[in-house]
Amino acid sequence: MTKSATKIPISSIILNEDIYPRKGLDQKRVGIFAENIRDDFKFDPIEVEPDPDRPGKYRLLDGVHRWSAYKTVGMPDLEAVIKDLNGADPLLYAAKKAIGPRQLTEDEARDTARRAYGKNSRLSSADIGKAIGRSRQTVDSYIADLRAATQIGLDIKIFRVNRLGIPQDRIAKKFDLPQRTISDHLAKMPALANPLNT
Repeated sequence: MTKSATKIPISSIILNEDIYPRKGLDQKRVGIFAENIRDDFKFDPIEVEPDPDRPGKYRLLDGVHRWSAYKTVGMPDLEAVIKDLNGADPLLYAAKKAIGPRQLTEDEARDTARRAYGKNSRLSSADIGKAIGRSRQTVDSYIADLRAATQIGLDIKIFRVNRLGIPQDRIAKKFDLPQRTISDHLAKMPALANPLNT
């Protein structure tokens, strides 16, 4: 649920690098925003979400350059929309918002895709691609090694639990996966047996 814009102190807003998709600030853009703020030009409110680790603080989702410009001119507070992402990935939300006036660079897109997948391996390439402005195939190439490592790790866990004699339905529940997925993983398990036993 989105709340309407409200004034909040600039000092309560934090730029969290973990959910910022770009590599640094464009100081030229900050300067242009600051000059326009001094001329009383009004900008859209920035977007923030409550910081889960710091009560009373907000993580910046959209409007990093505007926020930085307001700080530069010494404004004590600014208009912000406080967002509730309802469990959505804040990095991908911020990436989607960042693709306004200019696309993410190739390095920024790759880094964002890898960070998002590293935090949540259940994200699909299509979902990541929509957020960073890239095709599913491009995202697949960005995260191929991470996906392979995740897959092998899951295969080994399922193999070990299955060797304990735990039924597939309980394995599926333990790993929060459909039983069909467990069945598919177990079909390829004979190939894992020898390396694990050695």
